[in-house]
This record gives sequence, structure tokens and C-alpha cells, in this order.
Amino acid sequence: MQIQINTDHNIAGNEALAAHVRSVVEHGLSHLSDHITRVEVHLSDENGPTKDMQGGQNDKRCMMEARLESYHPLAVTSHAASVHQAVDGATEKLIRLVEGTLGRLHDHKHGRDTRMPLDDTPSDVQ
Repeated sequence: MQIQINTDHNIAGNEALAAHVRSVVEHGLSHLSDHITRVEVHLSDENGPTKDMQGGQNDKRCMMEARLESYHPLAVTSHAASVHQAVDGATEKLIRLVEGTLGRLHDHKHGRDTRMPLDDTPSDVQ
């Protein structure tokens, strides 16, 4: 699983930040890495440095996009007071989205109707 990190001009894209992002993403998505080819992480400060000095809250944004094999990209966004919190939030959202998507794809592939549990029998069948 390849991890690509992008920052806007308001976020210092240093190696410590990149190492943190890689660590969080790799740890969170490790059990799904066989299905993910690439994760793109986009970090931005929506209010810029002027608002930061004035106490701008939840203006750090982390958008993550996961590329799955043979499926369209999946994307999530998280806003928080710090970049690290935004990365943590986006990772959690991406885990849930990828797990849910893979579960639905698996059920569809195996002909299961995800709307009705397997042990329920329709009332008109005897």
C-alpha cells in the first residue's frame, strides 16, 4: 500500500509530519492493505496562519482517498483543531468506509441479499 502525502502552503510538510501520517494510516489500514493500492492524504489549514493566531478552531482539514483494486476511489474528510487530530479522524472514517464497501462487495459477489439476514425466512414460505 503506497501512501502519498500532500500539504497546502499553510502546513509545513516536514519529515516528522509525514512519518506520523504514514504511521497512523499504515497501522489503521494494515488489515485492509491487501485490497488498497494507494492512499492519498491531503492536509490543509482552511483559515491560514492569520486565523491560527486568533484561535481558529477545527480549521485543519485532512482528506484521504483510498484506491481499491478494481473499484472506484473512496474519500473521506475530517476537520479538527490540529493536523494530528484531523489525520486520526480521517483514518477512522476511512477504515469504516473501506470495511463497509468491501463487505458489500463480498456479499454482492457471493449472491447474498444484504437487506435480509440469511437466517430469516420470508413469511410466505412454509
